[in-house]
Amino acid sequence: MKRQKYLVILVASLLIVACDQETGPRSGMPTAVPAPVRTAEVASFDERARVRTVGILAPQDEIRLAFKTGGVVDHIDVEAGDRVREGQVLAVLKSTEIDAAVASAREAAENAKLDLDRGRRLREDEVVTDELVEDLATAYRVASANLRSARFNARFARIESPAGGLILDRLAEPNELVQGGQPVLVLGATGEGWVVRAALADRDVVRVEIGNVAQLRFDAFPGRNFIGTVSRIASSADRQTGTFEVEIRVDAEDARFARGLVARVDLALEDPAENGALTVVPLTALVEADGVQGLVFTLDSAKNVARRQPVVVGEIFGDRVVVRSGLEPGQLVITDGAAWLSDGEPVRVTQGTG
Repeated sequence: MKRQKYLVILVASLLIVACDQETGPRSGMPTAVPAPVRTAEVASFDERARVRTVGILAPQDEIRLAFKTGGVVDHIDVEAGDRVREGQVLAVLKSTEIDAAVASAREAAENAKLDLDRGRRLREDEVVTDELVEDLATAYRVASANLRSARFNARFARIESPAGGLILDRLAEPNELVQGGQPVLVLGATGEGWVVRAALADRDVVRVEIGNVAQLRFDAFPGRNFIGTVSRIASSADRQTGTFEVEIRVDAEDARFARGLVARVDLALEDPAENGALTVVPLTALVEADGVQGLVFTLDSAKNVARRQPVVVGEIFGDRVVVRSGLEPGQLVITDGAAWLSDGEPVRVTQGTG
């Protein structure tokens, strides 16, 4: 009986050892493979001290060129997009009517001069009165003025470029009848530089000041940031849109700009009355959200594991979301790969923090 008791105890001990060996780690078994992830740094910035909008690139000065008098266009030597030099002839009116006007004015002035000379000789012979001579002198002055006006108009029967630049628009064609002062060409005087014209709402334009710095990005120049400064602020709103135009001068002499390029404008404001940094993370870091309650995973750099972190979220700005509490600037949150993680899971960062 005593021997059977010892046998039962021995079997129980062997079973316990066997269970421990089954549940414990086995020598040589592979460990869990760290999940590949990407991270981003929790950022801090003052969103209320910035205005983001879009604008259109244009030359600093846009000059609308026209003939002084009306007439039929003889030829236009430039197209939209052509670069021109100062003094270059751009367009000319047909000269038949203009030359006839000059010839008529010249003949009238010559006849008036002959009449005046004849009157003066007759006055010396006391044939005519002083009053008649004065009338002839007045007629000659009027005819001379008409001749100068006709010659002036003939001179401006062609359009010369007032400055070097870029033809932005061509608004007429040969053999087309145009009125005096009607724009025929639009010249962008690129020697004066380039500006981005953007529209701002009233709540934003009152915070903008001349000299504020703006960061500009163009799709035509990927990966490059341009710096500009506010050079003009409209004093009244556009009647159709209700927005205010702000002009930002662009500092970039080496860029091959073209009128009409779209710029994304990030305008920094200086308003000491509005401060207080906001903590933001990329939207891709937010794994769960229910109202203002959210969940992200942070990176435990010491152990290379993911840590589940509840947060309180706020408004969304573009591709970023405000975190009201739960994170501090400088922490690393997991973005790509966060949706499949669990708390304490080993991870491997495949890209530097951004």
